[in-house]
Amino acid sequence: MTIPHIGVVADEPWLKIGAREFRSRILVGIEQYDSVPLVRDVLNAAGADVFITTVDPDNRRSSLLLMDLADELPLDDFTWIGTTSFARTKESALRSARILRDSLGIEILKLDVRGDDNTPDNAGTVEAARELRAEGMELLPFILPDLATARALEEAGCAALRVMASPVASGRGIANPAAIRELIEQIGIPVVVEGGIGSARHVAEAMELGASATLVNTALVRAESPLLMAAAMRQAALAGLLSYESGPMPEVAAAV
Repeated sequence: MTIPHIGVVADEPWLKIGAREFRSRILVGIEQYDSVPLVRDVLNAAGADVFITTVDPDNRRSSLLLMDLADELPLDDFTWIGTTSFARTKESALRSARILRDSLGIEILKLDVRGDDNTPDNAGTVEAARELRAEGMELLPFILPDLATARALEEAGCAALRVMASPVASGRGIANPAAIRELIEQIGIPVVVEGGIGSARHVAEAMELGASATLVNTALVRAESPLLMAAAMRQAALAGLLSYESGPMPEVAAAV
């Protein structure tokens, strides 16, 4: 048996959109940051290759000034994607998506349509996705783990899905691993686990379920050392991926 080089597994792109390749298994949300140097250092520590930007749908302002970020980060080295994470209605998400496309030329979108409780509105997400796909945007929508919704979004032509593990910013980890595992097994596009990821252990668990990547935000912002946590999550994603690829033994009820 030939043992694959770790780099071969780790460096394979998990998503391709046109000429763009997503290789890092950690995506980092930066909506909560107000320090440009910290954003730079966290992205580097996580090994991130995606830069996520957004607008406030009410005030139409970026979460951080892109001019300041450009002074600290080689932004051309990242794949840029937008996010509608501030949107609380389908209409707000559509408006944010179009602002990002028209003002920054962003065509890949982390689509969020959330209710007042900050959880995904699955029905609203499907409706928004169909409209934006008709306009040619590439989408990574955020949903509660529901197979029918996942299939509808796959049929709409979404590039990947983001599935909520537990309430956003809760740090609770994966509340229903069986549901997420089933969803991953049943659909044919990559799945990113997001929401409630609070530690490197949660990242490894998500990858062991078969996730293609994890998206983290609050866990890094609130860690005593965001840089150490980002580095830990980077390693945990690799460990979880290799464990999943190894085909781990099934659980048994008793010692044999």
